[in-house]
Amino acid sequence: MKKKAIKYFLIATLLTSSVLVFANLTESGTQENTTEYKVGEAPFDKMMEVLTHKRCVNCHPSGNVPRQGEDSHLHNFDVVRGEDGHGLAGYTCNTCHTDENNDYSGVPGAPHWALAPEIMAWEGKTRVEIAQQMMDPKRNGGRSAHDIMEHLTEHELVLWAWEPGVDAEGNPREKPPVPKDEYIQAVKEWIEAGAVIPEE
Repeated sequence: MKKKAIKYFLIATLLTSSVLVFANLTESGTQENTTEYKVGEAPFDKMMEVLTHKRCVNCHPSGNVPRQGEDSHLHNFDVVRGEDGHGLAGYTCNTCHTDENNDYSGVPGAPHWALAPEIMAWEGKTRVEIAQQMMDPKRNGGRSAHDIMEHLTEHELVLWAWEPGVDAEGNPREKPPVPKDEYIQAVKEWIEAGAVIPEE
């Protein structure tokens, strides 16, 4: 009799727990929304680990001079932005930067080498400010979310960050802290989920 009572007690406890769990999962969608938000943060965090890295920020400076090197110093040889982000006439980016790295001289290279537009300066900004700026058509050159996704995941200059070559001393340049395939997946997941920008 005692064993039977314990058995019924355990069954009742189990059923009660199941009902409570189900209620928590369905009530006003609270649990579901919280889970989605936590999952949604991961792609954003992973993407921003890359976009705030020196390989990106060096070409998104706050002024008219590119930055370079692992210490992000101002570009050597008095290089400046110029009208279109490609330097001054007769002294443009492609004077030194070709479509590929020059491991002999240490000069990095990739197709379309240039500074990001001044309106897209990231230096000194938080990851949230960068994301807001990046997704705002008024500040990103009228680009749609799909355009931004293509730029971040397919543009050869962006993807150069994972093949940055060596410096003038032959030392390998630092790559972004997230593998390229994981970064690309994170960007796509974040934008396809609505490009929700979390609060800092």
